Amino acid sequence: MEFKAKYITDDIKLSCYEDKFFKSDIMFDHHMLVWFISGETKIVQADATYLFKEGDIFLIPRNQLATIINYPKDGRPHKSVVMHLSTERLWEFYAKLDVKPRTTQQRILRYNNHPLLKSCLSSLLPYFEMEDLPGEIASLKITEAISILRSIDQGIDHVLANFEEPGKIDLVAYMEKNFMFNLPLEKFGYLTGRSLTTFKRDFGKAFYTTPQRWLTRKRLELAHYYFVEKKKRPVDVCYEVGFENLSHFSFAFKKHFGYSPSSLVE
Repeated sequence: MEFKAKYITDDIKLSCYEDKFFKSDIMFDHHMLVWFISGETKIVQADATYLFKEGDIFLIPRNQLATIINYPKDGRPHKSVVMHLSTERLWEFYAKLDVKPRTTQQRILRYNNHPLLKSCLSSLLPYFEMEDLPGEIASLKITEAISILRSIDQGIDHVLANFEEPGKIDLVAYMEKNFMFNLPLEKFGYLTGRSLTTFKRDFGKAFYTTPQRWLTRKRLELAHYYFVEKKKRPVDVCYEVGFENLSHFSFAFKKHFGYSPSSLVE
């Protein structure tokens, strides 16, 4: 995979994927504001799938689990400007304001090709060619982006100004909803409000097996459902259910069910 990234700061980058596709399961530590210059991205979450194309602008809230699949398109690479809206930055911004956010359901927010956001993000492009950009300029661009979001989205304060960390939640319900995301167990522990040790202990009590065995079985069962009921292709199913490559997925599937994925789609 040919991947290139240029950074203005740690919070602003220009990314470019030139190979067939790139797939990753991610938990977002910071809010991410993204503008697509070219290419296509599919974002798969537990309860929704999104498709973003050239020109689209969207915000991914922090602490979200997602499978990201990036594709080049029409002979052009997958290219995007990504701005992290970190907790530290937002604390600094909202410290001057009297905002009382309420807890809301976190979801990806679409802004299509909004002219104000597009102007802000596209203005970053010349900076990626500079050797040394003063930090205060990058800081101003992030502040500009936050201010634009607040002017065009009346509910955005409930997302950006909510600094709560995940509390201890129902482990069974959470894992049943999010098992398809291939993340370290430490991340699952954090998102359910547990240390790794407590997560493993509570998991064993709830499911009577180890997390890895249970996750593998659940992902293979979901794959089988996609083949039989949704008529999806193995190459698509493999990545959407949490496997990292097609050969490993095919081997595990045949070992579990006794027949290969291809036998269900022929």
